[in-house]
Amino acid sequence: MDFNLLLENLTNPALLFFILGIVAVCVKSDLEIPNNSSKFISLYLLFAIGFKGGQELSHEQFNLEILGTMLLGIAISIVIPTYTFFILKMRLGIYNAGAIAASYGSVSAVTFVTAVSYLEAHQLNLHGHMVAIMAMMESPAIIVGLLLINFFNTEESNIIRKREVFKHSFTNGSVLLILGSLFIGFVADAKQAEGIKPFTNDLFKGFLAIFLLDMGITSGKKLKAFFSFGLFPFLFAFFIPLINGVIFAYFSTWVTDDISNRFVIAILAASASYIAVPAAMKISVPQANPGLFLPMALAVTFPVNITIGMPLYFFVVQNT
Repeated sequence: MDFNLLLENLTNPALLFFILGIVAVCVKSDLEIPNNSSKFISLYLLFAIGFKGGQELSHEQFNLEILGTMLLGIAISIVIPTYTFFILKMRLGIYNAGAIAASYGSVSAVTFVTAVSYLEAHQLNLHGHMVAIMAMMESPAIIVGLLLINFFNTEESNIIRKREVFKHSFTNGSVLLILGSLFIGFVADAKQAEGIKPFTNDLFKGFLAIFLLDMGITSGKKLKAFFSFGLFPFLFAFFIPLINGVIFAYFSTWVTDDISNRFVIAILAASASYIAVPAAMKISVPQANPGLFLPMALAVTFPVNITIGMPLYFFVVQNT
């Protein structure tokens, strides 16, 4: 791997703000982002990505390559939670295994947003259909995780309420916003869309930096409790995303030759959800421990992906 790519990523202002957030917790600073502001920035990032993706999608022609990429995205969100469930079940039990597997089969919108910024730094553009694929991958992973828990669960009193989780997996706020923004961007008149371009484009990287600062603070607060579960969850959260990312970065060449699309596929395969999946699991699997699967995705996998992962996946797609 070209270590210049790694060094370049480590000096990215957005990443440095993430590290600053962790440092703030370590030195017991009172630095924090107000909850309302944090929520607004989250909504802004999803809105901006969705709208820009819709605008790009309106200029694309649907073809076999796009169809193949969509099918690969859905396959990823089924295969990853299935195989990781059996690895996790041996050490962490059925409920935790299902919740963690669903998290790693689903996607992280924030990691996706950071990947878009990484592409732009390398003069590459995100194609609109990749936004649609990201949104499509949220629900299948949740459903697969819950089906696996139901299949292996022997306690009749703990059978999961399927109707609620199916509804939540499609009406989750982050999924609904990005799909809605994607549709609005797709149907919006190009000339009128220019009017909000300064908001969706020019402010994007600044908001991303502040959001990652907040993510750093949140991650730092969860690290201490997470390590009480032993070394296995940490090793899983560190290595599995890298393995998933590299494997699907390589196999993505079967459906597309576009470097930016292949890079995003790798990121989607490597990332883990810490918004949509925890919310669904809180409703459907209260037996799963959020003090385990939340820090795995947010405090370990997320920083691994934005430090080591992105340069690694980019190197793979450039050289295969």
